[in-house]
Amino acid sequence: MDTDSQLPLSGIRVLEFTHAVMGPCAGLVLADLGADVIRIERTPDGDPTRRLKGFGTGYFTYFNRNKKSIAVDLKSVDGLAIVHKLLATADVLIENFGPGTMDRLGLGYAALKADYPRLIYCSLKGFMAGPYENRPALDEVVQMMSGLAYMTGPPGQPLRAGASIVDIMGGTYGAMAVLVALMERQTSRQGKLVKNGLYETAAFIMGQHMAYGAVSQVEVPPMSARTPAWAIYRVFDTADESQVFVGITSDKHWKRFCEVFERGDLLARDDLSSNNLRVDARDWLHPELERFFKTMSKAEIIAKCDEALIPFAPIARPEDLFDDPQLNEGNSLLTVNLLDGRTTKLPKLPIVLEGYELTLRMQAPRIGEHTHDLLLELGYGEEEIQEFEKKQVVTDNGDYA
Repeated sequence: MDTDSQLPLSGIRVLEFTHAVMGPCAGLVLADLGADVIRIERTPDGDPTRRLKGFGTGYFTYFNRNKKSIAVDLKSVDGLAIVHKLLATADVLIENFGPGTMDRLGLGYAALKADYPRLIYCSLKGFMAGPYENRPALDEVVQMMSGLAYMTGPPGQPLRAGASIVDIMGGTYGAMAVLVALMERQTSRQGKLVKNGLYETAAFIMGQHMAYGAVSQVEVPPMSARTPAWAIYRVFDTADESQVFVGITSDKHWKRFCEVFERGDLLARDDLSSNNLRVDARDWLHPELERFFKTMSKAEIIAKCDEALIPFAPIARPEDLFDDPQLNEGNSLLTVNLLDGRTTKLPKLPIVLEGYELTLRMQAPRIGEHTHDLLLELGYGEEEIQEFEKKQVVTDNGDYA
Protein backbone atom coordinates (compact mmCIF):
# COMPACT_ATOMS: atom_id res chain seq x y z
CA MET A 1 0.00 0.00 0.00
CA ASP A 2 1.22 3.51 -0.76
CA THR A 3 2.27 5.83 2.04
CA ASP A 4 0.67 9.21 2.43
CA SER A 5 3.97 11.11 2.29
CA GLN A 6 3.24 12.60 -1.13
CA LEU A 7 -0.49 13.20 -0.82
CA PRO A 8 -2.02 16.71 -0.67
CA LEU A 9 -3.06 16.55 3.01
CA SER A 10 0.06 14.80 4.27
CA GLY A 11 0.91 16.15 7.74
CA ILE A 12 -2.67 17.15 8.60
CA ARG A 13 -4.06 15.25 11.60
CA VAL A 14 -7.82 14.82 12.01
CA LEU A 15 -9.61 13.51 15.10
CA GLU A 16 -12.94 11.99 14.17
CA PHE A 17 -15.70 11.68 16.80
CA THR A 18 -18.36 10.26 14.50
CA HIS A 19 -20.88 7.55 13.78
CA ALA A 20 -23.06 6.28 10.92
CA VAL A 21 -22.46 8.04 7.55
CA MET A 22 -22.24 11.84 7.58
CA GLY A 23 -19.24 12.27 9.88
CA PRO A 24 -17.33 9.23 8.65
CA CYS A 25 -17.84 10.41 5.05
CA ALA A 26 -16.23 13.77 5.87
CA GLY A 27 -13.31 11.92 7.44
CA LEU A 28 -13.06 9.57 4.47
CA VAL A 29 -12.65 12.45 2.01
CA LEU A 30 -9.82 13.91 4.09
CA ALA A 31 -8.24 10.49 4.69
CA ASP A 32 -8.21 9.62 1.00
CA LEU A 33 -6.50 12.96 0.35
CA GLY A 34 -3.71 11.95 2.74
CA ALA A 35 -4.74 13.30 6.15
CA ASP A 36 -3.87 11.26 9.25
CA VAL A 37 -7.44 10.55 10.37
CA ILE A 38 -7.92 8.96 13.78
CA ARG A 39 -11.31 7.52 14.68
CA ILE A 40 -12.03 8.05 18.39
CA GLU A 41 -14.15 5.00 19.23
CA ARG A 42 -15.75 4.06 22.49
CA THR A 43 -14.23 1.29 24.58
CA PRO A 44 -14.59 -1.69 24.56
CA ASP A 45 -17.07 -2.20 21.70
CA GLY A 46 -16.14 0.53 19.23
CA ASP A 47 -18.47 2.19 16.75
CA PRO A 48 -21.90 0.48 16.68
CA THR A 49 -21.86 0.94 12.89
CA ARG A 50 -19.43 -2.01 12.78
CA ARG A 51 -22.31 -4.32 13.71
CA LEU A 52 -25.22 -2.77 11.81
CA LYS A 53 -27.39 -5.09 9.77
CA GLY A 54 -30.05 -4.41 7.17
CA PHE A 55 -29.51 -1.23 5.15
CA GLY A 56 -26.49 -0.39 7.34
CA THR A 57 -24.54 -3.51 6.38
CA GLY A 58 -21.13 -2.45 5.07
CA TYR A 59 -21.21 1.14 6.35
CA PHE A 60 -18.08 0.79 8.46
CA THR A 61 -15.99 -0.89 5.77
CA TYR A 62 -16.84 1.71 3.15
CA PHE A 63 -16.53 4.91 5.15
CA ASN A 64 -13.49 4.08 7.27
CA ARG A 65 -10.63 3.05 5.02
CA ASN A 66 -7.34 4.94 5.35
CA LYS A 67 -8.11 5.74 9.01
CA LYS A 68 -6.63 4.75 12.37
CA SER A 69 -8.66 3.72 15.40
CA ILE A 70 -8.12 4.46 19.07
CA ALA A 71 -10.75 3.20 21.52
CA VAL A 72 -11.10 5.42 24.60
CA ASP A 73 -13.54 5.82 27.49
CA LEU A 74 -14.49 9.47 27.01
CA LYS A 75 -16.34 9.52 30.34
CA SER A 76 -13.21 8.76 32.37
CA VAL A 77 -10.63 11.28 33.54
CA ASP A 78 -7.77 9.29 32.02
CA GLY A 79 -9.65 8.88 28.74
CA LEU A 80 -10.26 12.61 28.43
CA ALA A 81 -6.62 13.27 29.25
CA ILE A 82 -5.62 11.03 26.34
CA VAL A 83 -7.98 12.91 24.03
CA HIS A 84 -6.51 16.25 25.10
CA LYS A 85 -3.00 14.99 24.36
CA LEU A 86 -4.23 14.01 20.92
CA LEU A 87 -5.88 17.41 20.48
CA ALA A 88 -2.54 19.07 21.07
CA THR A 89 -1.28 17.25 17.94
CA ALA A 90 -4.40 17.76 15.80
CA ASP A 91 -5.32 20.20 13.06
CA VAL A 92 -8.98 19.23 12.67
CA LEU A 93 -11.76 17.76 14.79
CA ILE A 94 -14.88 16.31 13.13
CA GLU A 95 -17.98 15.39 15.13
CA ASN A 96 -21.52 14.42 14.21
CA PHE A 97 -22.91 13.29 17.56
CA GLY A 98 -26.36 14.38 18.73
CA PRO A 99 -26.87 18.03 19.76
CA GLY A 100 -25.09 18.78 23.04
CA THR A 101 -23.15 15.49 23.27
CA MET A 102 -19.69 16.97 22.72
CA ASP A 103 -20.50 19.83 25.12
CA ARG A 104 -21.47 17.35 27.85
CA LEU A 105 -18.13 15.58 27.35
CA GLY A 106 -16.29 18.89 27.71
CA LEU A 107 -15.22 18.65 24.06
CA GLY A 108 -17.46 21.29 22.48
CA TYR A 109 -15.95 24.07 20.42
CA ALA A 110 -16.44 26.71 23.12
CA ALA A 111 -14.52 24.55 25.60
CA LEU A 112 -11.62 23.84 23.24
CA LYS A 113 -11.00 26.97 21.19
CA ALA A 114 -8.93 28.82 23.83
CA ASP A 115 -6.58 25.89 24.48
CA TYR A 116 -6.31 24.87 20.81
CA PRO A 117 -6.50 28.12 18.83
CA ARG A 118 -5.30 26.51 15.56
CA LEU A 119 -7.91 23.74 15.71
CA ILE A 120 -10.52 23.60 12.93
CA TYR A 121 -13.67 22.23 14.51
CA CYS A 122 -16.13 20.68 12.05
CA SER A 123 -19.58 20.11 13.55
CA LEU A 124 -22.02 18.13 11.41
CA LYS A 125 -25.61 18.07 12.62
CA GLY A 126 -29.14 17.40 11.48
CA PHE A 127 -29.95 21.11 11.46
CA MET A 128 -27.87 24.25 11.67
CA ALA A 129 -28.86 27.31 13.77
CA GLY A 130 -32.61 27.87 13.89
CA PRO A 131 -35.77 26.55 15.53
CA TYR A 132 -35.04 22.94 14.52
CA GLU A 133 -31.40 22.78 15.65
CA ASN A 134 -31.99 20.58 18.71
CA ARG A 135 -34.07 18.01 16.84
CA PRO A 136 -32.57 14.61 16.01
CA ALA A 137 -32.38 14.00 12.28
CA LEU A 138 -31.70 11.22 9.82
CA ASP A 139 -31.10 11.20 6.08
CA GLU A 140 -34.66 9.93 5.62
CA VAL A 141 -36.09 12.65 7.88
CA VAL A 142 -34.58 15.50 5.88
CA GLN A 143 -35.44 13.85 2.56
CA MET A 144 -39.06 13.97 3.68
CA MET A 145 -38.83 17.52 5.10
CA SER A 146 -37.03 19.02 2.12
CA GLY A 147 -39.35 17.72 -0.59
CA LEU A 148 -36.72 15.35 -1.96
CA ALA A 149 -38.86 12.29 -1.15
CA TYR A 150 -41.88 14.03 -2.70
CA MET A 151 -39.91 14.68 -5.89
CA THR A 152 -38.56 11.11 -6.03
CA GLY A 153 -41.74 9.09 -5.59
CA PRO A 154 -44.91 8.88 -7.68
CA PRO A 155 -47.64 11.43 -6.85
CA GLY A 156 -48.90 10.84 -3.33
CA GLN A 157 -46.15 8.29 -2.55
CA PRO A 158 -43.07 10.05 -1.14
CA LEU A 159 -40.01 7.85 -1.58
CA ARG A 160 -36.54 8.30 -0.15
CA ALA A 161 -33.68 8.19 -2.63
CA GLY A 162 -32.00 4.80 -2.97
CA ALA A 163 -28.78 5.84 -1.20
CA SER A 164 -27.84 8.07 1.75
CA ILE A 165 -27.25 10.97 -0.58
CA VAL A 166 -27.84 13.75 1.96
CA ASP A 167 -25.52 12.17 4.54
CA ILE A 168 -22.86 11.72 1.88
CA MET A 169 -23.25 15.20 0.41
CA GLY A 170 -23.34 16.74 3.90
CA GLY A 171 -20.13 14.95 4.84
CA THR A 172 -18.51 16.05 1.59
CA TYR A 173 -19.54 19.68 2.16
CA GLY A 174 -18.17 19.39 5.70
CA ALA A 175 -14.84 18.23 4.29
CA MET A 176 -14.91 21.11 1.79
CA ALA A 177 -15.43 23.57 4.65
CA VAL A 178 -12.46 22.03 6.48
CA LEU A 179 -10.27 22.47 3.39
CA VAL A 180 -11.28 26.13 3.10
CA ALA A 181 -10.53 26.69 6.79
CA LEU A 182 -7.14 24.98 6.42
CA MET A 183 -6.31 27.29 3.51
CA GLU A 184 -7.36 30.35 5.48
CA ARG A 185 -5.31 29.21 8.49
CA GLN A 186 -2.14 29.43 6.42
CA THR A 187 -2.40 33.22 6.69
CA SER A 188 -4.56 33.78 9.78
CA ARG A 189 -2.78 31.16 11.94
CA GLN A 190 -6.16 30.60 13.58
CA GLY A 191 -8.59 27.73 13.55
CA LYS A 192 -12.36 28.15 13.47
CA LEU A 193 -15.73 26.45 13.73
CA VAL A 194 -17.21 25.13 10.49
CA LYS A 195 -20.65 23.52 10.29
CA ASN A 196 -22.98 21.66 8.02
CA GLY A 197 -26.57 20.52 8.50
CA LEU A 198 -28.35 17.60 6.86
CA TYR A 199 -31.51 19.64 6.35
CA GLU A 200 -29.66 22.59 4.85
CA THR A 201 -27.81 20.18 2.55
CA ALA A 202 -31.11 18.67 1.42
CA ALA A 203 -32.47 22.18 0.79
CA PHE A 204 -29.40 22.97 -1.34
CA ILE A 205 -30.04 19.82 -3.39
CA MET A 206 -33.64 20.95 -3.83
CA GLY A 207 -32.64 24.44 -4.97
CA GLN A 208 -33.20 23.64 -8.64
CA HIS A 209 -36.81 22.69 -7.94
CA MET A 210 -37.34 25.77 -5.77
CA ALA A 211 -36.10 27.85 -8.70
CA TYR A 212 -38.50 25.98 -11.02
CA GLY A 213 -41.40 26.90 -8.72
CA ALA A 214 -40.31 30.53 -8.45
CA VAL A 215 -39.98 30.94 -12.20
CA SER A 216 -43.05 28.96 -13.28
CA GLN A 217 -45.37 30.12 -10.48
CA VAL A 218 -47.01 26.68 -10.48
CA GLU A 219 -46.95 23.81 -8.02
CA VAL A 220 -43.82 21.76 -8.66
CA PRO A 221 -44.77 18.21 -9.71
CA PRO A 222 -42.78 15.09 -8.70
CA MET A 223 -40.20 14.04 -11.25
CA SER A 224 -42.26 10.96 -12.11
CA ALA A 225 -45.25 13.15 -13.01
CA ARG A 226 -43.33 15.84 -14.85
CA THR A 227 -43.49 16.02 -18.62
CA PRO A 228 -39.90 15.87 -19.87
CA ALA A 229 -38.68 18.64 -22.13
CA TRP A 230 -37.56 16.01 -24.64
CA ALA A 231 -39.84 13.73 -26.60
CA ILE A 232 -37.84 10.52 -26.02
CA TYR A 233 -36.48 10.48 -22.51
CA ARG A 234 -37.53 7.27 -20.74
CA VAL A 235 -36.97 3.61 -19.95
CA PHE A 236 -37.86 0.96 -22.54
CA ASP A 237 -38.31 -2.79 -22.10
CA THR A 238 -36.11 -5.11 -24.17
CA ALA A 239 -36.62 -8.51 -25.82
CA ASP A 240 -34.55 -10.26 -23.12
CA GLU A 241 -36.67 -8.89 -20.25
CA SER A 242 -34.26 -6.14 -19.33
CA GLN A 243 -34.56 -2.37 -19.53
CA VAL A 244 -32.62 0.50 -21.09
CA PHE A 245 -33.03 4.25 -20.65
CA VAL A 246 -32.82 6.22 -23.91
CA GLY A 247 -32.63 10.01 -24.10
CA ILE A 248 -32.86 11.85 -27.41
CA THR A 249 -32.28 15.47 -26.44
CA SER A 250 -31.57 17.18 -29.75
CA ASP A 251 -32.56 17.01 -33.40
CA LYS A 252 -29.06 15.73 -34.21
CA HIS A 253 -29.64 12.88 -31.76
CA TRP A 254 -32.92 12.10 -33.51
CA LYS A 255 -31.26 11.99 -36.92
CA ARG A 256 -28.46 9.70 -35.72
CA PHE A 257 -30.96 7.50 -33.90
CA CYS A 258 -33.05 7.01 -37.01
CA GLU A 259 -30.00 6.35 -39.19
CA VAL A 260 -28.26 3.84 -36.89
CA PHE A 261 -31.46 2.04 -35.88
CA GLU A 262 -32.55 2.01 -39.55
CA ARG A 263 -35.77 3.94 -38.97
CA GLY A 264 -35.71 6.04 -42.12
CA ASP A 265 -39.50 5.96 -42.08
CA LEU A 266 -39.51 8.05 -38.89
CA LEU A 267 -36.76 10.37 -40.09
CA ALA A 268 -38.72 11.12 -43.28
CA ARG A 269 -41.82 12.33 -41.42
CA ASP A 270 -42.20 16.11 -41.35
CA ASP A 271 -44.36 15.85 -38.23
CA LEU A 272 -41.31 14.45 -36.32
CA SER A 273 -38.72 16.89 -37.64
CA SER A 274 -38.28 18.83 -34.38
CA ASN A 275 -38.31 17.96 -30.72
CA ASN A 276 -41.48 19.97 -30.10
CA LEU A 277 -43.26 18.15 -32.91
CA ARG A 278 -42.10 14.82 -31.47
CA VAL A 279 -43.46 15.91 -28.06
CA ASP A 280 -46.84 16.51 -29.73
CA ALA A 281 -46.62 13.04 -31.30
CA ARG A 282 -45.90 11.20 -28.05
CA ASP A 283 -49.30 9.47 -27.95
CA TRP A 284 -48.45 7.35 -30.98
CA LEU A 285 -44.65 7.67 -31.11
CA HIS A 286 -44.00 6.15 -27.70
CA PRO A 287 -46.05 2.99 -28.31
CA GLU A 288 -44.28 2.61 -31.65
CA LEU A 289 -40.84 2.86 -30.00
CA GLU A 290 -41.95 0.51 -27.21
CA ARG A 291 -42.79 -2.14 -29.79
CA PHE A 292 -39.57 -1.46 -31.67
CA PHE A 293 -37.22 -1.72 -28.69
CA LYS A 294 -39.05 -4.85 -27.49
CA THR A 295 -37.75 -6.64 -30.61
CA MET A 296 -34.10 -6.12 -29.58
CA SER A 297 -31.93 -7.35 -26.76
CA LYS A 298 -30.37 -5.04 -24.21
CA ALA A 299 -26.94 -5.59 -25.75
CA GLU A 300 -28.21 -4.70 -29.24
CA ILE A 301 -29.83 -1.47 -28.05
CA ILE A 302 -26.71 -0.46 -26.10
CA ALA A 303 -24.45 -1.13 -29.08
CA LYS A 304 -26.59 0.95 -31.43
CA CYS A 305 -27.04 3.82 -28.95
CA ASP A 306 -23.28 3.84 -28.46
CA GLU A 307 -22.76 3.97 -32.21
CA ALA A 308 -25.33 6.75 -32.58
CA LEU A 309 -23.72 8.78 -29.77
CA ILE A 310 -27.02 9.35 -28.00
CA PRO A 311 -27.50 9.23 -24.21
CA PHE A 312 -28.47 5.80 -22.88
CA ALA A 313 -28.12 3.66 -19.78
CA PRO A 314 -28.84 0.06 -18.90
CA ILE A 315 -30.83 -0.17 -15.67
CA ALA A 316 -28.20 -1.50 -13.27
CA ARG A 317 -28.25 -2.85 -9.74
CA PRO A 318 -25.53 -2.07 -7.16
CA GLU A 319 -23.90 -5.48 -7.63
CA ASP A 320 -23.51 -4.79 -11.37
CA LEU A 321 -20.90 -2.12 -10.54
CA PHE A 322 -18.36 -4.70 -9.35
CA ASP A 323 -17.78 -5.79 -12.96
CA ASP A 324 -18.45 -2.49 -14.70
CA PRO A 325 -15.78 -1.97 -17.42
CA GLN A 326 -15.61 1.80 -16.92
CA LEU A 327 -15.01 1.53 -13.17
CA ASN A 328 -12.55 -1.35 -13.47
CA GLU A 329 -10.53 -0.26 -16.49
CA GLY A 330 -10.65 3.37 -15.31
CA ASN A 331 -9.09 2.40 -11.97
CA SER A 332 -12.06 3.73 -10.02
CA LEU A 333 -12.40 0.77 -7.65
CA LEU A 334 -10.23 -0.30 -4.71
CA THR A 335 -9.82 -3.86 -3.44
CA VAL A 336 -10.56 -3.76 0.28
CA ASN A 337 -10.99 -6.21 3.14
CA LEU A 338 -14.42 -6.73 4.63
CA LEU A 339 -14.71 -7.00 8.41
CA ASP A 340 -15.05 -10.78 8.15
CA GLY A 341 -11.82 -11.12 6.17
CA ARG A 342 -13.26 -11.49 2.66
CA THR A 343 -12.26 -8.99 -0.03
CA THR A 344 -14.33 -6.89 -2.37
CA LYS A 345 -14.08 -3.83 -4.62
CA LEU A 346 -15.46 -0.45 -3.53
CA PRO A 347 -15.37 3.00 -5.19
CA LYS A 348 -12.48 5.40 -4.82
CA LEU A 349 -12.94 9.10 -4.16
CA PRO A 350 -14.35 10.27 -7.53
CA ILE A 351 -11.78 12.94 -8.32
CA VAL A 352 -8.48 13.07 -10.18
CA LEU A 353 -5.59 15.21 -8.93
CA GLU A 354 -2.78 15.25 -11.45
CA GLY A 355 0.37 13.80 -9.95
CA TYR A 356 -1.36 11.96 -7.10
CA GLU A 357 -2.78 8.48 -6.72
CA LEU A 358 -5.64 8.52 -4.21
CA THR A 359 -5.50 4.88 -3.30
CA LEU A 360 -5.85 2.48 -0.39
CA ARG A 361 -3.22 2.96 2.31
CA MET A 362 -4.97 1.29 5.24
CA GLN A 363 -7.90 -1.06 5.52
CA ALA A 364 -10.83 -0.07 7.76
CA PRO A 365 -9.28 -0.49 11.23
CA ARG A 366 -10.01 -2.99 13.95
CA ILE A 367 -11.40 -1.57 17.20
CA GLY A 368 -8.52 0.27 18.82
CA GLU A 369 -6.06 -1.12 16.28
CA HIS A 370 -3.76 1.88 16.66
CA THR A 371 -4.34 2.58 20.37
CA HIS A 372 -0.98 1.23 21.53
CA ASP A 373 1.11 3.05 18.92
CA LEU A 374 -0.73 6.33 19.43
CA LEU A 375 -0.35 6.17 23.21
CA LEU A 376 3.39 5.54 22.82
CA GLU A 377 3.56 8.52 20.46
CA LEU A 378 1.85 10.67 23.09
CA GLY A 379 4.48 9.74 25.67
CA TYR A 380 2.71 7.04 27.67
CA GLY A 381 4.82 4.12 28.89
CA GLU A 382 4.07 0.42 28.56
CA GLU A 383 3.03 0.07 32.20
CA GLU A 384 0.60 2.99 31.91
CA ILE A 385 -0.89 1.53 28.75
CA GLN A 386 -1.35 -1.86 30.40
CA GLU A 387 -3.04 -0.19 33.36
CA PHE A 388 -5.35 1.72 31.02
CA GLU A 389 -6.32 -1.59 29.39
CA LYS A 390 -7.05 -3.23 32.74
CA LYS A 391 -9.30 -0.34 33.75
CA GLN A 392 -10.90 -0.33 30.26
CA VAL A 393 -9.87 3.27 29.74
CA VAL A 394 -8.70 2.08 26.31
CA THR A 395 -9.12 -0.94 24.07
CA ASP A 396 -5.88 -2.01 22.44
CA ASN A 397 -6.04 -3.86 19.15
CA GLY A 398 -9.42 -5.49 19.78
CA ASP A 399 -11.44 -7.64 17.43
CA TYR A 400 -13.34 -6.35 14.40
CA ALA A 401 -16.68 -6.62 16.12
